[in-house]
Amino acid sequence: MEMNASSLKSTARLAGLLYLVWIITGVFALFYVPSQINVQGDAVTTSQNILSNEFLFRTSIANDIFSNALWVFMVLVLYRLFKHVSGRQAKLLVALVIVQIPALFITETFNITSLMIFKGEVLETFALSQRLDLAMLFLKMNDYGSLISETFWGLWLFPLGSLVYKSRFLPRFLGVWLIINGFAYLIMSGTGLLLPQYKDALYYIALPAIFGELAFMLWLLIMGAKLPTGNPAPAP
Repeated sequence: MEMNASSLKSTARLAGLLYLVWIITGVFALFYVPSQINVQGDAVTTSQNILSNEFLFRTSIANDIFSNALWVFMVLVLYRLFKHVSGRQAKLLVALVIVQIPALFITETFNITSLMIFKGEVLETFALSQRLDLAMLFLKMNDYGSLISETFWGLWLFPLGSLVYKSRFLPRFLGVWLIINGFAYLIMSGTGLLLPQYKDALYYIALPAIFGELAFMLWLLIMGAKLPTGNPAPAP
């Protein structure tokens, strides 16, 4: 049984829609919430911000759980879209996402634990300064977990970019851009681990490369996918 042009386009647009929602959840988690809560090097103010914005902090945890679950569904739609291009690379694409999910859920427990400590629900016999230090430690562990995850954020884009490049129903420049995007994540992750003082500056330099995912998402959502004239339709 073959996927016709209409089915191919609808699958591409579904992937684009899921990608859009996933990107929105990522922007909320990585930019908006930290801007409202985190104060670099000031544990007391950070703890006060978390307690005064507890619902926002809890919403960010729920957002991250939803985002990680959505990523699984999105990559399965992408697998359906690209499995005829290269079954091996499509499976690798799925594997590089699935392998991250348990660790990502575990890191969310660090945020929950830090909130419990800030509220005094645990470690009540500890001095306030000790509780603050421990809570900030759990938040920092979550931050470094995200930093390590950036490695896989880059790795999964390599098979995706290769599949896009080979597909012939999507522009090849998107595939190249996604691969460059993957290298950007790897470089930022490595810099954050080895030379953390340069990570923020490197982010702005790498920003054009990171827009590769945004361009890919918009193309899927707006244009969908179109079979080349004269080529057989791909199998589902």
